[in-house]
Amino acid sequence: MVSAVTTTHVEPAEGFDPEETLDEAAFTSRRPLDYVPGLLLLIGVGLLGKYAQIWWNALAKHEHWRVPDIEYVLWAIVIGLLITNTVGLHRIFRPGVQTYEFWLKVGIVVLGARFVLGDIAKLGGLSLVQILVDMAVAGTIIIVAARAFGLSGKLGSLLAIGTSICGVSAIIAAKGAIRARNSDVGYAIAAILALGAVALFVLPPLGHGIGLTDREFGIWAGLSVDNTAETTATGYLFSDHAGKIAVLVKSARNALIGFVVLGFALYWAARGQADEIAPGARAKAAFVWKKFPKFVLGFLAVSAIATAHWLSKGQTANLANVSKWAFLLTFAGVGLNTDFRQIARTGWRPLVVAVIGLVVVASVSLGIVLLTSRVFHWGVGA
Repeated sequence: MVSAVTTTHVEPAEGFDPEETLDEAAFTSRRPLDYVPGLLLLIGVGLLGKYAQIWWNALAKHEHWRVPDIEYVLWAIVIGLLITNTVGLHRIFRPGVQTYEFWLKVGIVVLGARFVLGDIAKLGGLSLVQILVDMAVAGTIIIVAARAFGLSGKLGSLLAIGTSICGVSAIIAAKGAIRARNSDVGYAIAAILALGAVALFVLPPLGHGIGLTDREFGIWAGLSVDNTAETTATGYLFSDHAGKIAVLVKSARNALIGFVVLGFALYWAARGQADEIAPGARAKAAFVWKKFPKFVLGFLAVSAIATAHWLSKGQTANLANVSKWAFLLTFAGVGLNTDFRQIARTGWRPLVVAVIGLVVVASVSLGIVLLTSRVFHWGVGA
């Protein structure tokens, strides 16, 4: 049982402030002008990424080089990484840069115009089965690994929640529900951010090497990458279609946040280590609704409008452009928010458990994707 684990707790390293991380992620109340510098930086990095792709292709054509077309997604992320991990990100930019999560949600909502509800139901239903199997296997192994490395039971729970569902958002949603310490939350967030950075650069080449189709890779990215922003970027690094599929699958995965957090909250409450949840189905439904990511409903609403043919071709094209610009700011934000120095300060144990989680989730989900698509031929052509 998790409650029997011997807790090994190390104080956070100097310079790593989990509370500050959580406050930034939760978007504390600020003046509108506070966001301007960071927003301009997001736009600047995004445009640099876009024009870097154009420059790279033009140079390769002029010099007759046979080089791969490096997508603007990767350029934007790498430029952001270079800024954050060399000169650093000044605090004046942080409020605006943190809005990348908002632009991610905007991009996902308007992306609904590219899907009809029938396709969402077909792919979402298949993904739900894959997600549940993947979640059960991966979550169990992560908790066992956390125990083996002497991590606290709640840190193990946070790593399992973050790895199997929705990264940082799920960890923050679980913080109060299981009464986790800020230090444990900070460790879990840093580990999940490290996993996202690894997945960005490892999964797309692996997908091409294995010979995955756009659809297969999109499902794999949606199942195996933790944070929604990194999932979106990973999918689009493979192909445009893979990116759309990854967003759809990840949205189905995100919808389970409330149920998973509820399960862990009930577990810890039964041991007197979390706040009791009022008995009855209504109270539990209210808890799940509170944790439910509302932008998923926006995605479905826009898809319903598109399915009903209430949008003209011009309007659909305009929404597609809005989605691309929103994701451009998101990809810039992913790079600017990945500070390897801060991640390294968290210590090796949570990172090792998280890496085990990434390998397990990626392996299990890849096996599920190949089994369902190439053996059972489920959803092929969807």
